[in-house]
Amino acid sequence: MKKQLLTLCFSIIGLLASGAFQEGPYVMTVSGKIAPDALGRTLAHEHIATNFNGTETGNHPLAGQEQALAQLLPWLKDLWGRGYNSLVECTPAHIGRNVGLLRELAEKSGMQILTNTGFYAAVDKKYLPEAAYTHSAEELAALWEQEWTHGIGDTGIRPGFIKLGVGDGPLDPVERKIVKAGMLLSGRTGLTVYVHTGGDQSIISQRQLALELGFKPDKLVWVHAQNGTDSTRIAMARQGMWVSLDGVSEERLDAYAGMIRNMKEAGLLHRLLLSHDDGWSVERDDPDLELELFANGNKRPYWSVEELLLPKLRNLGFREAELDQLLVQNPRKALSITP
Repeated sequence: MKKQLLTLCFSIIGLLASGAFQEGPYVMTVSGKIAPDALGRTLAHEHIATNFNGTETGNHPLAGQEQALAQLLPWLKDLWGRGYNSLVECTPAHIGRNVGLLRELAEKSGMQILTNTGFYAAVDKKYLPEAAYTHSAEELAALWEQEWTHGIGDTGIRPGFIKLGVGDGPLDPVERKIVKAGMLLSGRTGLTVYVHTGGDQSIISQRQLALELGFKPDKLVWVHAQNGTDSTRIAMARQGMWVSLDGVSEERLDAYAGMIRNMKEAGLLHRLLLSHDDGWSVERDDPDLELELFANGNKRPYWSVEELLLPKLRNLGFREAELDQLLVQNPRKALSITP
């Protein structure tokens, strides 16, 4: 008996020394934690179902949930079959975030899907709830932290990142409060902050706020950086920020290839993320659900990066290792959470 106990003790000591009981970095999906290496080939900014009429509740299951599942599942299975493992779903609270649907789609398609917490102040603040005006930045951070700690609504599903939205110019007081709240929450949880951003002035304003708060730029993603200039993209990336080119489409392949090439020439491919910003809008939310594909230049969702943009980049001399960095290594680093 003593010999067995001694053997067990030595086994436990060995496991502790190897780090088996020490939790390392992870990524939070709608199905739970995964190792960062398991994220695989990833589209860094997409949507599945978004309600541009706005929703009163932060999590909004559809009346036609089963119809949505039947319509959307084949597209995610197709994406998975073409070698993609993960999709970052950026639909925020109060614009149709539907985490139950995302989890069911993930389980049935094989795709790993991430959802988010936070508020969206773009589009003239159309989608902001009252709390955005009545709460302080610290109170907003605490409100969102409840979703991180306890799950979104009664689903138990936790966010994998923070999604915010602001307008084109320098941050106004409400936008500044929301971005500050996101940075405060990120500092407590390790969640990365995605900020839907217009152009250069807004991201420069966000960077100044980050400096004031001592916020690490490698936890900030400039969403829709294609709307800025090359010089600002390069400047932000050199300071450690993630630059996300969202909106790759059949109609703008040359423009995106040019932006990516410029980042490569600046030695900054390691700060770049790519995606289509594809998805469906909820046109009718009842048992006869109607979903319409975004009109952003792609007739087929989640297709243009792999089938059109990557071949163009290869023709420009990009190596497979560089493409792997854009779609595998960078998302893994951007979305990892360190306990």
